[in-house]
Amino acid sequence: MKNIQTLTQEAISLLKALIETPSFSSEEDQTALLIENWFKQNNIPFERENNNVWAYNKNFDKSKPTLLLNSHHDTVKPNQGYTNNPFEAIVKDGKLFGLGSNDAGGCLVSLLATFVHFYWDENLPYNIVMVASAEEESSGKNGLNSVLKHLPTLDCAIVGEPTLMQLAVAEKGLLVLDVILKGTASHAAHHNPDNPIYKAIPIMEWFNSYQFEKISAVLGPVKMTVTQVSAGKQHNVVPAECHLVVDIRVNDCYNNQEILDTVRKHLTAEINPRSMILNASSISVTHGLVKAGITLGRTTYGSPTLSDQSVLSCQSLKLGPGETLRSHSADEFIFINEIEEGIQLYIKILTDFFKQ
Repeated sequence: MKNIQTLTQEAISLLKALIETPSFSSEEDQTALLIENWFKQNNIPFERENNNVWAYNKNFDKSKPTLLLNSHHDTVKPNQGYTNNPFEAIVKDGKLFGLGSNDAGGCLVSLLATFVHFYWDENLPYNIVMVASAEEESSGKNGLNSVLKHLPTLDCAIVGEPTLMQLAVAEKGLLVLDVILKGTASHAAHHNPDNPIYKAIPIMEWFNSYQFEKISAVLGPVKMTVTQVSAGKQHNVVPAECHLVVDIRVNDCYNNQEILDTVRKHLTAEINPRSMILNASSISVTHGLVKAGITLGRTTYGSPTLSDQSVLSCQSLKLGPGETLRSHSADEFIFINEIEEGIQLYIKILTDFFKQ
């Protein structure tokens, strides 16, 4: 078995290669090949569907529960503020620059190194499945959600996202609604009591003022925000419809169906959800993974950002090197020592978890 120092150096080399290989969501075929080669170099059998690559520990036992290790290898497109080449892995002042270095390449390679560390162990109390997933940034249909049908029942998961290696024990879900208010089209010069724009005003006020009863201890309240309004094409024509887009951040006290049912109960309008699968997620603070992290001095918090946790039905912990505020930023970077620390902490947390 390779020592941690060797695994760490190989993980950093892999991250540099990933940075220099464009991998926008749904276009990750070349980074998937790099991950395949990682498994081949470590003599680990793997499976691939579309651009998702996954592998099981050597001594997989169907009678044991299964732990998922997951992070993604797709990226957003670089914004216009870059001063570096986003596809060049630049090391400067202890930082590794490049698109996807922080979100979530550092997490991915750290989890891959951790998986290799435990791969050969014969008496693990849990099976381990490592999934390097695609299309996370776009919540695409060919991402982690498409792989789940191939996997055994998952009992718990660590999802690698930049958290400064603190324990994100809950994550808000996302529900986006298209709300359509219908009215009667007419000339603006004539009286029209059925103007859909005016109908939209109390609807918008309801979204602004309504409060869901259950408030999460870690995520706070459900937050609803009208983010887009569109109606009409001419100044002298009352339109037949007014469209609203509503962004709803759901806490772990509700699932998306419950939120949708409540909205439809209170409003008279055509209400269409864009997706129902991006639910809130959480893990008990008494779960072994969390207890192991706390023992190592890690703190717990609730995360407002979305990840592949949203498609999992098991308890899941968001945890990884890097900082979320750097994600999607110009000249994105991760500190080299964050990766080194991340691998060590992942291994320590799992070692303590497996001893419980």
